[in-house]
Amino acid sequence: MPLNIVLFEPEIPNNTGNIGRLALASGSNLHLVKPFGFELDDKRLKRAGLDYWPHISLFIYENIEEFYEMHKGKNVVYFSSNGEKSHWSIEYKDDIFLIFGKESVGLSKAVLNDNLDKLYTIPLFSPHIRSLNLANAVSIVVYEGLKHI
Repeated sequence: MPLNIVLFEPEIPNNTGNIGRLALASGSNLHLVKPFGFELDDKRLKRAGLDYWPHISLFIYENIEEFYEMHKGKNVVYFSSNGEKSHWSIEYKDDIFLIFGKESVGLSKAVLNDNLDKLYTIPLFSPHIRSLNLANAVSIVVYEGLKHI
């Protein structure tokens, strides 16, 4: 079974395009939750995802509520620079949903507060950096997950 990459309200088309390419390469599903900071026909999205878009297992949701309604009871984990547990401690299983927030502010405070027990971070080893690029963070987590399933 594949991993599920979930982007809540992505803003940067290049990141989403690269994550789409990653989803295809890793055999993962890509879930995009509106509103987006771009249109799906944006040339930057298409350029980053190359000619792979027709092959990506892509699911689109009008809002976060629709996403939650469709995936009630599923195994979900959230990622934030505010997390205290490392992504290395996740119990990766088939069909897990890996949820990432938007580039500018991450996940909303409501989502963070409602899911503290499922909140993880990627360790940063320099005090001079606040966070990783979204596409890089997703790549790290996805390939760590593939190692375990």
